[in-house]
Amino acid sequence: MTNTPEQSQLGKASAYTDQYDPTLLFPIPRAGKRAEIGIADVPPFFGADLWTAFEVSWLNLRGKPQVALVHFTIPCESPNIVESKSFKLYLNSFNNTRFGDASEVQARLRADISEAVWRGAPHPATVGVKLIAPELFDQEPVHELDGLSLDRLDVECTRYQPAPDLLKAQFDEAPVTEVLTSNLLKSNCLVTGQPDWGSVQIRYTGPQIDQEGLLQYIVSFRNHNEFHEQCVERIFMDLWTHCKPIKLMVYARYTRRGGLDINPLRTSHPHALPANVRTARQ
Repeated sequence: MTNTPEQSQLGKASAYTDQYDPTLLFPIPRAGKRAEIGIADVPPFFGADLWTAFEVSWLNLRGKPQVALVHFTIPCESPNIVESKSFKLYLNSFNNTRFGDASEVQARLRADISEAVWRGAPHPATVGVKLIAPELFDQEPVHELDGLSLDRLDVECTRYQPAPDLLKAQFDEAPVTEVLTSNLLKSNCLVTGQPDWGSVQIRYTGPQIDQEGLLQYIVSFRNHNEFHEQCVERIFMDLWTHCKPIKLMVYARYTRRGGLDINPLRTSHPHALPANVRTARQ
């Protein structure tokens, strides 16, 4: 596959198709950006991209609109991501299409997204799709990321492009286990330069990471142009390389755009995925 971000509909005027059209999905290979951060073959992490779609609607067989929330779980082992505007255009294509019931919609979503993210893989798999009906909307919780907030620290920040040299760890002391969080993660869309706002949780066991340097490092993404998934993998690899933890998990929750939020998680050891619970800003 040779799709590039620049070939997508990002930053371009787009016709909004309201009849079901899975060809609108635009997969982009993960490999190119992974090569930039030193991943040539098998990544040193597991995980998934947790998406939430807040604007999903279709017609029942009598033409009455139906609505739902949808949680998607896309394994990071898949060779592709789906460019988010194409994902939005694809979901819009359901708007005036009639389906027999919600399970048919769910099956179409699973089949189409799976085909896109696993396209070109020798052994394709599937994505997770959980459709939430309106009667269950009030059971969708809101919760902030657990952990000790780095944002409490009064640090001077002067660097706004990723600066892994800011990362330091106490290699001559006993390993620790910590869960650290920040709401100050910001990056920009790789193509449009529009801001992406997020919160990040770093869970690790290993040499204690200098917290002031870690916060300055997180802030250093502020003017960096990269997709959400790529930012999280860059953070993971920088921490893995410079701080040498025994175990590491990096989890970011980005605020929604176009009715979609994207929440990548990468972990050095197989780990149960967290529930896809939004934060207050999402």
